[in-house]
Amino acid sequence: MRSANQSLPSPFPEGWYFVASRQSVQKAGLLQKTWMGESIVVWCDREGNVCVAESFCPHLGSDMGPETGGRVCEGRLVCPFHGFQYDTTGQCVATPFASPPRNARLRVFETRDIAGLIFAWWGIEGREPQWSLPDQEPDQAGWTGLEINTLRFPGHPQETTENSVDLAHLRYVHGYDSVTRIGSAFVDGPLLESDFDFRSRRTVGRFIPFTMDISARTRIFGLGYSYVEIREHSIGMNMRLWVLTTPVDGTLIDMSLASQVEEIRHTRRRASGLGMLPVRMRAPLVNKFVAAMQKHDVLQDVVIWRRKRYQSRPRLCRSDGEIMPFRAYCAQFYPDLNNVVDETRAAAEISST
Repeated sequence: MRSANQSLPSPFPEGWYFVASRQSVQKAGLLQKTWMGESIVVWCDREGNVCVAESFCPHLGSDMGPETGGRVCEGRLVCPFHGFQYDTTGQCVATPFASPPRNARLRVFETRDIAGLIFAWWGIEGREPQWSLPDQEPDQAGWTGLEINTLRFPGHPQETTENSVDLAHLRYVHGYDSVTRIGSAFVDGPLLESDFDFRSRRTVGRFIPFTMDISARTRIFGLGYSYVEIREHSIGMNMRLWVLTTPVDGTLIDMSLASQVEEIRHTRRRASGLGMLPVRMRAPLVNKFVAAMQKHDVLQDVVIWRRKRYQSRPRLCRSDGEIMPFRAYCAQFYPDLNNVVDETRAAAEISST
């Protein structure tokens, strides 16, 4: 069993956290899941607006998930108990037998869509977003669709995100060669940048040894959003990886790995065999390989994450990288709860005068 992270302030740090892919929401019609310790429902209206909301009806408290009978009709969420209908702003807009009560409104979470990945803001004591995810979305022209794998295990998003600055574990756990930090980790508010080069030896088709020569540029926004731009030099191809860690219930976390590969028209390495394939097949095939490779590496970490104990005062050595600067960066995602309560009360008093 994994030891409790008693030294970490909260299992739910403030920030933006992955909910689901737009494709999965559209396919399901109505999704329900446990997210940040909350039971939520997710759906789209006819215009494509996504709503992430608490799953309980404010009328008489019915659960509105699909297993209970909740459904989406003409872009509105319909409660299975009395047929109250809610639009994607959370407002009740219709009932079967009377005018909708104005004060019947769902608790909704602010959302952001990046490349078809839906994120929602989790604020301490319900605070509004204190910062944003990247304003400029990655260009999708010439890139494959997303390949997404989700792993669930006991853990904490700070512990998993710390790997982005822990270069020593890349060598020892994953066997990477020539791991080199490019510059120093850079912090600007909720943004942390961490760049490094490395080589990774893999086997293709169980028999063909293959060495990947990689430059990785990591951009982290809080503890739920890590975006890595990858350049593989030996073949000459560009890849993207999102590492999205989301607390489920205070003990378990979901880690979703979403990858994309840019169209590969020319290859520098004939031995890769990609040159023998039609151009349209190259990037999707490589994306399958990249997704499997990333999942393999993360599973190596999961064995450790799920059983480790948080060390608030680690005994570090020179090869450990920027562990303590990273932890100083993380402090902003645990705002003092007493101060937050005071701010909320002050704001309420001002608005009522």
